[in-house]
Amino acid sequence: MLRRALLSLSEQTWLRRWMENSPLSRKVTSRFIAGRALPDGIGVLKQLSKEQMLGTLDFLGENVKSLEEAVQSKNAYLHALDAIDAARLPATVSIKLTQFGLDFSEQACCDNVIALVQRANAMNSRIEVDMESSEYTDRTLQMVLQLQDRFRGNVRAVIQAYLYRSEADIRMLSERKVPVRLCKGAYNEPPAVAFPKKADVDANYVKLMKLLLEEGTYPAIASHDENIVTEAVHHIQKQKIPSDRFEFQMLYGIRRDLQRKLVAQNYRLRLYVPYGDAWYPYFMRRLAERPANVLFLAKNLIRS
Repeated sequence: MLRRALLSLSEQTWLRRWMENSPLSRKVTSRFIAGRALPDGIGVLKQLSKEQMLGTLDFLGENVKSLEEAVQSKNAYLHALDAIDAARLPATVSIKLTQFGLDFSEQACCDNVIALVQRANAMNSRIEVDMESSEYTDRTLQMVLQLQDRFRGNVRAVIQAYLYRSEADIRMLSERKVPVRLCKGAYNEPPAVAFPKKADVDANYVKLMKLLLEEGTYPAIASHDENIVTEAVHHIQKQKIPSDRFEFQMLYGIRRDLQRKLVAQNYRLRLYVPYGDAWYPYFMRRLAERPANVLFLAKNLIRS
C-alpha cells in the first residue's frame, strides 16, 4: 500500500513543483542526491573512487517538453562526460531516452544519444540506458540494439525483473552480447504486465540474475536486498564465476553498510549518483522501493 501511494505521489505535478522549490528539499534529499549541479556529482564520484567504488552519473530529468530541451540534455551529458574524463574517474553516465526526445522523434533521440556514445567510446567508457515504464520498453530496447550494432560494448541496457517479459528480453540481449543491468523495477505497472506481489518479483529477480551471471555479457546486479545479494555471492562462488565478469550496482546513499561489505570482499561495486534540479520523481521512487527510507527521513526531520 505504501509503495503504491508513493508511486502515485511521484506523478503529481503540483506536489513536484512545491517540493522542488521548497527550502527544505536539500535537507530531505541530500542522502540520495549528490546535489543540484555537475560539480556536486563529480565531487561524489571522486570520493567513491577513493573508497574503491565505481560510479555512474545521472543528470536527473525525464519526458522533456521539446526537442530543444532534448538537445540541452545531450549537452549537459556531454559536459558530464568531459568532466569525468578530465578527472580520470572510473565512471559512466546513465540516461533516460525520454530525456533525449523519444516522445517527439525516435531519430532525433537516437542522434542525441549517438553523440554521447561516441564520446564514451573515445574515453573507453559506457552509456547506461535506463529503462522507464513499460510503454517505453520496446522502443528502448530497439534503440539499444541499434547502438550495440554500431558501438559494440559501449552501451548497457536495463531490464526490470517485475515485468513478465524480462526473461525473453534478457535471452535476446545476451545473444546479441549486450551488457544488462538487472533491477527490480520502480514504476507503477498494471498486473497485466508486471508481477503484483513482491515475493514473485524477488523470485523472478533471482532467476534472471543467475541467467545473466551464467550467460550474460558483463552483467550488473543492481539490488539493495541483502538476501538477494547473498544469493548472488553464493551462486558466484559455487559456479566459480570470476569477479571481473560482472559487477554489483546500488544507489547512492542506500545500504551503505552493504556497499562497504561488498567492496571489502573485493567485488566490483558501482553506485548510481544522481544530480540536478528535476529530482522529485526519482526521489519518490526511491522511497517507494524501500519503506525504511521513509523512516530514515522522518527520524532526521524530527531531529532537525
